[in-house]
Amino acid sequence: MTVGTQLQQAIAGIQSTSAMMKTFALETQDETAKQEFQQIGYNLDNALQTLKNRQNYVNQQEPQFRQQ
Repeated sequence: MTVGTQLQQAIAGIQSTSAMMKTFALETQDETAKQEFQQIGYNLDNALQTLKNRQNYVNQQEPQFRQQ
């Protein structure tokens, strides 16, 4: 498995988890839980941006890792 493939899998997993946290935040009645789910979603979005930046760097530096 290439670095590019691993990054893509990590990105997909984080996107999915972030979406779940945001859904949980919308569905809960508990304000504390709502804020916690929103914060987790925000943190995951930051991690997602970091991974996307890394993926772009890898793609620029190592063309063989580009997703086809």
